[in-house]
Amino acid sequence: MPVSDSPAFRLADRAAGLLLHPTSLPGPHGCGDLGPAAREFVQFLAAAGVRWWQMLPVGPTPPNGAPYSSSSAFAGNPLLVSLAALAAEGLLERRELASAALPSREQADYRAARAVRLPRLRTACRRFVADGGLRSAAFGAFLATEGAWVMPWALYEALRSHHGGRPWPMWRSHREKPAPADLRAEVEFALFAQYAFHRQWAALRSYAAARGVGLLGDIPIFVSHDSCDVWAHPHLFDLHPDGRPRTVSGVPPDLFSRTGQLWGHPQYRWDVHAASGFAWWLARFRRTQALFDAVRIDHFLGFNRVWAVPGGAQTARRGRWVATPGRALFATLRRALGPLEVIAEDLGVVTPEAAALREACGFPGMRILQFAFGSDDPGSRYHQPHTYPRACVVYPGTHDNDTAVGWFQRVRAQHRQAPRGRRSEYDRVRAYLGTDGRAIHRDLTRLALASPANLAVIPVQDVLGLDNRARMNRPATTRGNWVWRMRPGALTPAHARWLRELNEIYDRRR
Repeated sequence: MPVSDSPAFRLADRAAGLLLHPTSLPGPHGCGDLGPAAREFVQFLAAAGVRWWQMLPVGPTPPNGAPYSSSSAFAGNPLLVSLAALAAEGLLERRELASAALPSREQADYRAARAVRLPRLRTACRRFVADGGLRSAAFGAFLATEGAWVMPWALYEALRSHHGGRPWPMWRSHREKPAPADLRAEVEFALFAQYAFHRQWAALRSYAAARGVGLLGDIPIFVSHDSCDVWAHPHLFDLHPDGRPRTVSGVPPDLFSRTGQLWGHPQYRWDVHAASGFAWWLARFRRTQALFDAVRIDHFLGFNRVWAVPGGAQTARRGRWVATPGRALFATLRRALGPLEVIAEDLGVVTPEAAALREACGFPGMRILQFAFGSDDPGSRYHQPHTYPRACVVYPGTHDNDTAVGWFQRVRAQHRQAPRGRRSEYDRVRAYLGTDGRAIHRDLTRLALASPANLAVIPVQDVLGLDNRARMNRPATTRGNWVWRMRPGALTPAHARWLRELNEIYDRRR
C-alpha cells in the first residue's frame, strides 16, 4: 500500500512518467543506487511535472545485471544499497567511502561494483552487529513484517555461499550439512543487506511521495530456476524429484524465430497455487505494494495461457499451450488487497481470451509508438494514438526496443534501400507526425503526451535524444545489455522546463 504520507497514486489519472532503472543513475560505485543521484532524479521529475518513476525489477541479479533473472521475487538488490547513506549513518568511515570510488563511466560495471560495494557492505554489517543492531527495535520490526520471506532468503544466500555459489540443485541433497554456526555470519550479512535496502528504499519512496512522485515497479511473471523461491517452495513449480524442471517457459515459433524463444524458467504448478488460495502470489503482491505505488506485470498474457516446453529441450519448438487461472488469481488478489494499480504488459499475440482477462481485471494495456508505422494493417493502427482508449499506457519504446533516435535511424536506412514508389515506414512516420525527423525523440515524446492514454511513459534516453548506443536491452542477445548509465548532469533545467510545458499543455501535470 502507499506510504502514509503519500498522495493517492492512480493509473487512471492523466499523468506522465519517465522510465529509468536505478542502476542507470550516475554515481561513483560502478552502478547507480538509492543514494543522492536517486533523490536528484526525483527532484528532476517533480520540476518537470512528471508523476511516475518507472523502473525494471529491483531484485538481486546475476553477474551481468539482468533484472529479469533475479534470484528472488521478494529481496532487494544489495548493489542498490547506497554506500554514501551507510556512511551518513556512521556504518562506514569517510576513507572507506573514498577508497570505493570508481571512474565515472556511461556503462555500469557490475563486476567492479561488486568488488567495491560488497566488502564495504560487509564492513557496515560487522559494525551494525557489534553495535547491537540485531537487537534494535527497528531491526525487530523489519523481521516482524518481512520475516516470512527474508529468513528463507538469508539461509538460501548463506548455503549458496557455503557451496561456492553453485545452483541450489547441486547442493540441496549434498551430504555435507553445514552447522548453523558455520552459516551465522553469512545469514547475518544477508539479513543486514536486506535491512539496509529496506530502510533506504522506504526513505526514497517517502522522499518521492512528498514531491508528488510515485514509484512504478515491474513484476516478471516467471522466476528463475536458481532462485530462493524455487528452492524454498519446490512444490509450487513443475520439477522432477531431483529439482530439474519438467517444463519450462518460452514462446512458440513465429515469423521472427523458426524455433521460438526458450526462456527456461520453471513452469508453475497452478493447481497447487490454486489449492493454497494463491498464498505465494498474495505474499508476492503484498511485497510489491510495500515497495511501489503501482506495478507493470511483465508477460501478462501468460496469466491466460503459457507455452510449456519440456525441460532439457534445446529449442521452444516442441512446447504446448497450457491454460492458466488468471481470472481466479486476480479475483483472489483483489479480494485480499483491494484495488490493484497494475499495467498489463500485453505485447505480442493478444488472443481474445487474453484481452478479455485484461478487460475483466480493469488493467490498462500497453501501446508502443515504434510499432505504429510498420504497415497499414490493423496491427500497426492499434499502436497509433488516434485509436487509443484512455485506459492504456503509451511508450515511444520500452527497455526492449531501440531508442527513438536509433529506431528512426534504422527506419530511414531501410527507406533508402526500399524500391521506389513503395510506401515505407519512414514515409508513414513523416506523414503521421508531420516531421522531418531531425528531433524525432521530441516528436515522439510530444505525440505520446498528446495522446488520449491516461499515462504516457518516456524512456530517459529519449528525453536526452540518445541513439542505440544507449539502448538498455536487445532481446535474444546476451552481451551488452542492462549497462547504460546516464552522465552526471545530463538532465538539465532546460529538459525539465520542456517536459513541464508539454505536461501543462496536454493536461498531465497534477
